[in-house]
Amino acid sequence: MTDQDHVNERCCCLIIKGGVLTGKTLAIAMRLFLRGGRRVHKIATTHKGKQTVKQLHRKGKCESIEISDKNIGDFEHIARKHKIDFALEKDNSEHPPKWLVYFRARNTKDMTAAFDEYSAKHLGKSKQKPPLNQTLQKVQERAKDQVLEQVKHKERGLEL
Repeated sequence: MTDQDHVNERCCCLIIKGGVLTGKTLAIAMRLFLRGGRRVHKIATTHKGKQTVKQLHRKGKCESIEISDKNIGDFEHIARKHKIDFALEKDNSEHPPKWLVYFRARNTKDMTAAFDEYSAKHLGKSKQKPPLNQTLQKVQERAKDQVLEQVKHKERGLEL
């Protein structure tokens, strides 16, 4: 056996296709390659935040609640803030359609904090302020009354 054959036997080629190559990704790829020989492996990506129901169920057990169409944006904002993984599913069997929200958090502390904030924000909206148009009309009426009271008379001319 020549020296070249000896070197060729110990070489391998590892090709990784991805957007960003980090040290952790390289270590996982090498470990998978060494464990499985020359088979092709895909590195599992973990989804965070909003995702599909299927992706969320892959992570394990998740819980669900129903919310109305108007409150979806509020829930998404709060869920992202508290790093909760969630999935939205529309239920068209009823009119108006309802939304089922499946969610999963790292711990119960994050989940309770998110739902406390969501419920406080949602219950706070029940005490609605008057519409902006009504408020503007009241302000305009007050302004008209003040202008009528403060009529300025200017006398022009020279005093003798």
